[in-house]
Amino acid sequence: MVRCLADYCPHCPVRQALPERACSHGQGQARTFGKTGGKTRDALKLISNDSIKADAPELHIGDTVKVHVRIKEGDKSRIQVFEGTVIAKKHGGISETFTVRRVAHGCGIERVFPLHSPVVEKVELVRSGKVRRAKLYYLRDRVGKAAKVKEQIR
Repeated sequence: MVRCLADYCPHCPVRQALPERACSHGQGQARTFGKTGGKTRDALKLISNDSIKADAPELHIGDTVKVHVRIKEGDKSRIQVFEGTVIAKKHGGISETFTVRRVAHGCGIERVFPLHSPVVEKVELVRSGKVRRAKLYYLRDRVGKAAKVKEQIR
């Protein structure tokens, strides 16, 4: 990443970012970070910005959602619905993920979905949950009605 050239020029009293390769006095040098000069980081940022979904679903912790996931079996693909409670959200940007938990046949199942992945077709909001925690990992220890989350009317 090429930083402003006026930031590192001892001759330039103004500390601002300039697009040129040298400061306004022509005496400063461009300073790069890393072996590639930040070009790799900029390329990754461009690729990740293109991959972010424009219509990403707005999810909150405690919401009950239906996640439509594309499953590929051989040369065929189908949509499978996974319904459960959102118990965690992590990261941000292109690597944002959310964890959905449900109990099936007395066994708790958790799946982590990348929010911006093409595998996730759509996320439907079934009901909004009223919680006061950022992570609902305590639901793993609860059984039956104790594992329910109150509904919030939005």
